[in-house]
Amino acid sequence: VQLVESGGGLVQAGTSLTLSCEASGFTFTDYTVGWFRQRSGQGREGISCITTTDGSTRIPDSVKGRFTISSDKAKNMVYLHMNNLRPEDTGVYYCAVEFPFANTCDDPYEFDYWGQGTQVTVSS
Repeated sequence: VQLVESGGGLVQAGTSLTLSCEASGFTFTDYTVGWFRQRSGQGREGISCITTTDGSTRIPDSVKGRFTISSDKAKNMVYLHMNNLRPEDTGVYYCAVEFPFANTCDDPYEFDYWGQGTQVTVSS
């Protein structure tokens, strides 16, 4: 199983950014992909997830209204759309996958496979 994140970079506060997660190396059709954020010196924080079985998504209150998640199941791609970015959104963003689904999107230990992360830096 391989996950590759892309789309990170340096952006100004108030702008938008979309991160991509390309998943490969498996044939399962049911899985949950989660996006996690790790700020400097902190643990990984779950910020969204999507389950391919029914397309359901979960967004925590901390980013609700600004972040959304979508997927292209045919391409095994998952996207994190981030709007109105704030300096506190700065961190390394990871995607992770759990088969066949994750019971919670908040716990990084729920997910078995991880990408290497992409850095997002939001300047004020």
